[in-house]
Amino acid sequence: MRLDRYLADSADRAPDKVALVCGAERLSYRTLESRANALAHAFRALGLKRQQRVALYADNGPEVVVGIFAALKAAGVFVPVNPLVRARKLAFIVEDCEVRLLVTSMRGLREAAEALAACGSLEHVILGDWDGSGEPAGAQALRAAGKCVHALAPLLAAHPAIAPPNPTIELDLAALIYTSGSTGVPKGVMLSHANMHAAASSITEYLRSAPDDVILSPLPLSFDYGLYQVLMAFRLGARLVLEKQFLYPYRYLELLAAERATGLPLVPTISTLLLGVSDLAEHDLSSVRYLTNTAQAFPEAHIRRWRELLPNARIYSMYGLTECKRVAYLPPELIDAKPSSVGIAIPGTEVWIEDEAGAVVEGAGGPGELIVRGPHVMLGYWNRPEETARCLRPGRYPYERELRTGDLFRQDADGHLYFVARRDELIKTAGERVAPREVENALYELPAVKAAAVLAVPDELLGNAIKAVVAVREGMRLTEQELIAHCLKRLERFMVPKHVAFVAELPVTPSGKIAKRELA
Repeated sequence: MRLDRYLADSADRAPDKVALVCGAERLSYRTLESRANALAHAFRALGLKRQQRVALYADNGPEVVVGIFAALKAAGVFVPVNPLVRARKLAFIVEDCEVRLLVTSMRGLREAAEALAACGSLEHVILGDWDGSGEPAGAQALRAAGKCVHALAPLLAAHPAIAPPNPTIELDLAALIYTSGSTGVPKGVMLSHANMHAAASSITEYLRSAPDDVILSPLPLSFDYGLYQVLMAFRLGARLVLEKQFLYPYRYLELLAAERATGLPLVPTISTLLLGVSDLAEHDLSSVRYLTNTAQAFPEAHIRRWRELLPNARIYSMYGLTECKRVAYLPPELIDAKPSSVGIAIPGTEVWIEDEAGAVVEGAGGPGELIVRGPHVMLGYWNRPEETARCLRPGRYPYERELRTGDLFRQDADGHLYFVARRDELIKTAGERVAPREVENALYELPAVKAAAVLAVPDELLGNAIKAVVAVREGMRLTEQELIAHCLKRLERFMVPKHVAFVAELPVTPSGKIAKRELA
């Protein structure tokens, strides 16, 4: 199925149902469909051709959601870009995939105008929050470079609210989602309509999602975990409550209660902030049916606390990567028995572990690299044939390719998967290999630990020594001696950190992961 049909079909079934809540705006499926149709016509009028790229560079909001579906309806490809990225990286992405149209805000234009002016492929910039009066900062630089700047509202008013003809088929590219990966250079993950439909269908199946769901998401739409909240909600005709970002736990909790949210997609950093609310148990969480986590593993201490707070809710630990969206999930009935597992392959997907010789690990064993086979596996990296070849290899059948995740896993006797480490994150110390996550799990057992990261630092004797960087909860105390003593009780001696640093906060990436590269 084409992704633009998600919005169109839900608008046909329930045109007056509230589809999107964002701040003070409450938009029905009919309204979103009409706006997306009008903007699709505008994209065509501005010269967008089939499979050309439209970038979206703005905070979470209706303009980004409308822009995504407008690009799809116009037979284009959408490219979501985190609004926190610097102008230089934005310009790299625009040039890399030859973006023709950019939807942004006046702030985005002001901060990136000079860099965008030098982008040869870019022809039109549309500002979602400009009413057309005056001259936005940065517009003159773009116009001097031969580019046009438009206000969104007049474009919508000037074009019809019915869908334009769309020649797109499922095999066509739907999105380019840029990820830095291990190299730090942004790579565009190519995903077709068929790839993304397969992923959305599989996830809504195991989550047992329903049209009466209300999903509360502060995750950026440039992050695939956030993007799929839109796709899955609109596929079902559910309601999405979209926050621009997660800043204030109390605001989030008030919104949860007011909207009667049923689904909470979290990442560990958001979970940490919420669990740090002293009176969290006094807030109304009764509407929550399920809670999900990905991006980075849920500490087991978090799982136990959420189980206490939400005894009747389903808690899903999951694992995925941008190259195929989702790989595995732990059936929620196993969360108490196997809290450190990410479970089994999602519906419609096959996974297995291979050792260093390429042999399949049978039964309990590992660690080895996880291999993924399924209809959601990406088409490749945009303009990166060598990196594509390293990640996608010929499959067992001549018509397919398999995804090498680069992640090390082990499995238990029941076939449930346990993440060990990124292959390039394993720490070799004193001749032993240490998975940072195992040490981090031990650190999170300490009540005073709010966030923790384990890194390798050069050591003349050991080759590499283990360093723990820890943020302590406000009002609590933890010393280096106490931390080391705790680790000595729970870990092999070679796993115990040699160095400890305490910080106020750990840096995080836009997707909510701890930014270990920045720490290093």
